[in-house]
Amino acid sequence: MPKVEVSVWINAPRDKVYAICKDSPTFPDYMKDVKSVERIEEDGSRVVSDWVGIVPTFGLKIRWRQEDLWDDSTYTCRFKQLQGDYDMLEGLWTFSEENGGCRLATSLDYEYNVPTLGPLVKKVIHGIVVKNLESMNAAFKVRAEA
Repeated sequence: MPKVEVSVWINAPRDKVYAICKDSPTFPDYMKDVKSVERIEEDGSRVVSDWVGIVPTFGLKIRWRQEDLWDDSTYTCRFKQLQGDYDMLEGLWTFSEENGGCRLATSLDYEYNVPTLGPLVKKVIHGIVVKNLESMNAAFKVRAEA
């Protein structure tokens, strides 16, 4: 199962970055690869949302239901797909104070199989996942630093 780890330093307070990332329904406003995020359940630190992502390379939409478990005391969010197009998707966001700003680190484990297309497409998909996470981080950085 592929694992992706990316991070970005953001010149903004950790609390601000954390709040922006918790506001997932606004992601489509400033992330081109996110078509929609609709919250369907909220219970304290647990949020369940339906996501629609866009993969421009293939001209397709990917849909999944995601559970986010926010821990305000440790500035982390554990997330996982409950159902959807991925065979498996789970990860962790961590928010650390660093050099007067915030380091947002993302760790993601995923599995997305296209049986008839084989290993070459898996490499392409992996590249798309990495690019997507880097793009999300860049969008968070721009929003938080504005």
